[in-house]
Amino acid sequence: MTVVSPVAAGPRRSERTFLGHPSGLAYLFFTEMWERVSYYGMRALLILYMTEQLLLPGHAETVLGYGGFKSFLELMFGPMSIQAISSQIYGLYTAFVYASTLFGGLLADRVLGQRKSVFLGGVLMAIGQFMLMSEQLFLPALLVLICGNGCFKANISTQVGNLYAPGDPRRDSAFSLFYVGVNIGAALAPIICGTLGEFYGWKYGFAAAGVGMIIGLIIFRMGRSHLPPDTLTQARESGTEHGPLTKSDKNAVWALIVIAILNTFFWATYEQQGNTFALWARDYTDRSLFGLIDIPVTWFQAFNPILIFTLTPFLVAFWAKQRARNTEPTAVTKMAIGCWLVGAAYLLLMIPALMIGETGKASVTWSIVHCAVITMGELYLSPVGLSLFSKVAPIKFVSMMMGVNYLSNFLGNYLQGYLGSFWEVMPKSSFWLLMAVIATAAGIAIQLFNRPLNRVIAERMSHHHA
Repeated sequence: MTVVSPVAAGPRRSERTFLGHPSGLAYLFFTEMWERVSYYGMRALLILYMTEQLLLPGHAETVLGYGGFKSFLELMFGPMSIQAISSQIYGLYTAFVYASTLFGGLLADRVLGQRKSVFLGGVLMAIGQFMLMSEQLFLPALLVLICGNGCFKANISTQVGNLYAPGDPRRDSAFSLFYVGVNIGAALAPIICGTLGEFYGWKYGFAAAGVGMIIGLIIFRMGRSHLPPDTLTQARESGTEHGPLTKSDKNAVWALIVIAILNTFFWATYEQQGNTFALWARDYTDRSLFGLIDIPVTWFQAFNPILIFTLTPFLVAFWAKQRARNTEPTAVTKMAIGCWLVGAAYLLLMIPALMIGETGKASVTWSIVHCAVITMGELYLSPVGLSLFSKVAPIKFVSMMMGVNYLSNFLGNYLQGYLGSFWEVMPKSSFWLLMAVIATAAGIAIQLFNRPLNRVIAERMSHHHA
């Protein structure tokens, strides 16, 4: 099978580079950064908005469709408190945000191409954020945001990979750079949208999230001449659009599906950051800073992304040293290490939870150290997974397979919402221990698949070079 080089297949682009990478990476970097301001800005407010206003008596009755939705949840899980229902809604929303990427990827691979899909997704997300300014439109707004994210998320990640020919050694570092952009946006989001929402009114926080998405769309349109050709165009030009999958293609697809399933349990624990960890910060953490001011609850959502772009250069340099000594772990082992680090991070919350019981408040230092360790776990798993999927997936299904990668986020986020519904009824130390056990077990399962998965990956990479 002939593999078309994304770089060679496209029109000749500017010789300018972005930190040694094609200039298109800069436009994708800043587009994704502002989209993450939008997504994480809204997400930082979501659990607080529901528990402190939206689902309280006098407000919940005005939300379109809420009565039926609440009845459905209680039919499935029994009577639920406002916090438990909020956790379920949070989990379902963040889950379906990622589930929709499978359909958005398929839409791009078969109908629209990546560029049109990204733009359509951004428009829908901006509309959804502005809809959140109305209590009545809360549930319809979440649905619009889910559809928009489905079109946007998998396809912008695919475009990063498409900037590079097969075998280009810059691809892995490109995804690490791109991930820095993701997390600059995620760090700005709670500070901009969280501060506006928490102190001036929820609707102002959601409006700021909508503006962030519009800025991202403008940057994306400005950079369209620097972006790679859609894989749909490449597949048509190479005659592989409707061709059968080869044995190598099928092996690659199954290997990536296995990785996505195993990653589910990583995300189920990691994504407590926006759910129960926010409640821990609000109710069980001494947020006083030198006795002068209290750190806003939403700002705790900025710790992780700030640490990501602080720690990434050191981790990339560490991996480079390991590579020079021929001791760098495989991609699969890195992902297992990521799970074990998340397990360790939750043990670091279990300790203060045991110390303070159910009524005290822990030092903010515990939360900061927890965030540092869980951030290292994320860096070992998430950008490594993105790069792996872009390298190994068959070209005509590359966006759809990126959607499969995000399916682990879907299942994981739903599971974290379900787990979060036990927050009120479990001792907090036991809850954090449960998260640690799940993450550690996921790492062991991933490592067990190291050899068979690496055989498939090696076969795939030799196929690319053939």
